[in-house]
Formats: sequence, C-alpha cells, structure tokens
Amino acid sequence: MPTMNLKGWMERDGVRLIPTDVERMLGEGPEAIARCGGEFLLAHDDWIARDALGIMPGPVPPGTICCNGREVGRIAPDPPSCTLEEAIVTAVNLRSDEGAVAFSGGVDSALIAGLAHLPCVTVGLRGSHDTAWAAKSARMMRLDLDIVTPKEDEIAEALARVVRTIPDPTNPLEASIATTLYFVARWAGEYGCTRILAGQGADELFGGYARYLASPDLAAELERDFADLGRQRMRDQAVAALFGTYFSMPYLDLRVARAARAIPAEEKVRGGVRKHPLRMVAERHIPAEMARAEKKAMQYGSGIWRAIQQLARRNGYKKSVQGYLKEISRAEHDN
Repeated sequence: MPTMNLKGWMERDGVRLIPTDVERMLGEGPEAIARCGGEFLLAHDDWIARDALGIMPGPVPPGTICCNGREVGRIAPDPPSCTLEEAIVTAVNLRSDEGAVAFSGGVDSALIAGLAHLPCVTVGLRGSHDTAWAAKSARMMRLDLDIVTPKEDEIAEALARVVRTIPDPTNPLEASIATTLYFVARWAGEYGCTRILAGQGADELFGGYARYLASPDLAAELERDFADLGRQRMRDQAVAALFGTYFSMPYLDLRVARAARAIPAEEKVRGGVRKHPLRMVAERHIPAEMARAEKKAMQYGSGIWRAIQQLARRNGYKKSVQGYLKEISRAEHDN
C-alpha cells in the first residue's frame, strides 16, 4: 500500500490539515491537493509535491506536482479574499503551533511575535542596537527571549560556512544578511526548533526600505523588489538547512501578499512613514511604541556588518569587504 511522507504542514482555506485529511485527499488523486497552501514537501507512491513558494526544500521545483520526474500539476492555492489584518492573523496562526520567532523588536517581527506567542531569538553583538531594543521590546510584550551574542571567531567561522552555502557568496550585503541568519538558525537547531517564523517580505510588500522615501516610481520599485524575493528565499533557506531548520514567512502567505499588493504604493510610504499599512495593523496587537519605531536592517542593527568589516581589515582588506569574501571563497573552493 502506498505510504505518505509529509514534511512541513498543509492547509486549505485557512484550516490546517491533519495527516488523515491529506491521505483522504490523496485518494482522490494528486489534483486534489492543488489548492492546498502551507509549507510542505509531500511524497506519495511515485509522485511528489512542493509548496507554492518552495519554503520546504525538495527535489522538485516550487509549486509543482511531479510524477516520476514529470510535472503533472501545479500547487495553486486560492483562499478567500480578506482584509490585511485578517490575512496576517491567519498566516501567523497557521504557523504558530511550534517553532520560534526571529525577533529584532522591529514592527515586522514584533507583530509576528505578538500573535504567535512562541519563544523568540535575537542576534546581536554585545551593546548593539538590536540586542538593547529587542530586550526592551520583549519586556514590554512579556516575551520569552534569548539573545545570541556571537564573538569575532564565531562570526569568522559562520562567514566561511555562509560563503560556501549561499548562491551569491561574494556579495557583501548577501553575506552579511546570511551570516546574521546563520546564528538564528544555529540557535534554533540547538534548541530543537525546526520552524523559525521570520519577517522576510514585509519591506518589499509594505515599503520598508529607506530608499523608498526618495523613489521616483515607488510602485515599479516595489514590484521589482517583490520579484526578487524568490532569490532571497533561496539564500535564507540554504543557511537554515545547515542546522536542519527552515524559515517560515507569514508575510509571504498568499493572503497577506494579495492584500498588501492591493494597497496603492502611495499608501505604503506616506508622510515620511514607511510600512504605514502594516503599522496600522500592528498598533492593534502590540504596543504603539513598537509599531511606530524605525529600525535598521538586521545586519546593521545587530553589528554583524561592522564585525565583517573589521575582519576584512584585519585580513588586509581595508576598503573591500568583497575582496575579503572572494579570498574566503577561493580558500573554501581549494579545500
């Protein structure tokens, strides 16, 4: 009798499916799961299916149903339309039965943490902005928070592993983001957390980057950045996989993405305030001080970028972090 192997979780129209639900659907044929959302890799007999965003790693392309290596269908969930607030609450609730939250105290992660009620982890050098703000935010929200404060030798080791893992290893921005996430994933692996809820996608969906304030065509820039999220997911999941974990992304849930993309660009960045719609939702669920606070990107607020710059200088690259990364890449390749 064919056996089912499900990694991750599945849902349909906002309702989590238990294994017997999935098995029943499979009895109707592979096409029965085409409308399922979630973050999953599902194998059954001689076919395999993977979630639409490709959150769960697997041997087939994201969003495909394959039989004997041939695509026979697509995973295309189509949940009912809802408000942005309803979408975010549903997306987080679906992911909150286990795991932890990558927390910096910014509105993106704070809203997730406030809804999920899961343990939280922050990464930052001792005395960094993120560790101080995250600790204050966690106290305000009564969150269970662990703070990871990596030392220089740990950052050097992490950077070496990241360089041989991510798709664009000599890009300083990519490497610094991935190195920060490395410590989140390492912590999760050590504590037995497979799923890490994270705020990726919020900046691109709601207009969070500082450069958006001066954008001559915000709508077009948001579309370009949204299209780039697939590449970013590959980077983040490659790092998480080093520790047997994965990043779960509520803001990239189809409901949230659909509701966010329906909001005009000028409503997302207005009056000098970025991510305005998200902050309005957040104020109804977390302290207003946190919902309104501006925050640096994690690689800067954590101090990881500064540490990488210092490592580059100590290794003879005073003005070129990229040169340092290329040297690491060559050394890793030779080994």
